[in-house]
Amino acid sequence: MSAEQICVVGLCGSLRKGSTTHAALSIALSGARDLGAKVELLDLNDYKLIFHGAVDNDSEYPPDVFKLKEKVKNAHGILLGTPEYHGSFSGVLKNALDFMWYEEFENKAVGLIGVSGGRMGAGNALSMLRTVGATLRAFVIPKEVSISIASEAFDEEGNTHDPELTTRLKAIGAQVTQFSRLLLSS
Repeated sequence: MSAEQICVVGLCGSLRKGSTTHAALSIALSGARDLGAKVELLDLNDYKLIFHGAVDNDSEYPPDVFKLKEKVKNAHGILLGTPEYHGSFSGVLKNALDFMWYEEFENKAVGLIGVSGGRMGAGNALSMLRTVGATLRAFVIPKEVSISIASEAFDEEGNTHDPELTTRLKAIGAQVTQFSRLLLSS
């Protein structure tokens, strides 16, 4: 199966304009694009998603829920990016993921990227996202990227100051593409 047939989406768990999460996902998606994958960054600012808990029927969800679910369902690989807030991943990403189920994630390669304002990085958020991915029957790739002191890691245009970090981010996108190709051929 050729890489041109692979579609990788990035789900950005930050709503902040100029967010480092968005910048990190953009770089990771460029790594997928470098291998010929079709890529799309899904900015949750573009969707009206409010989860109020259980509904009697899925048709009660806001229309944007179905648009987002369809984009994720049609992807072969998924990158999840989040800032770490209070030791966990963002509420906006949790809200979006709460609308998803096996149809969107099962048997797909998922890569994880976390950013943090502090020196500890986003290890807790990434660990929790790894659990969510496994629960949704996805194949969460072994490597992940945790970025500490994210405000100092990127310039105003969303480029990293550290070429090694750029390499690591691109590698996550490339690995999701490679694993997606393997999963499609099996």
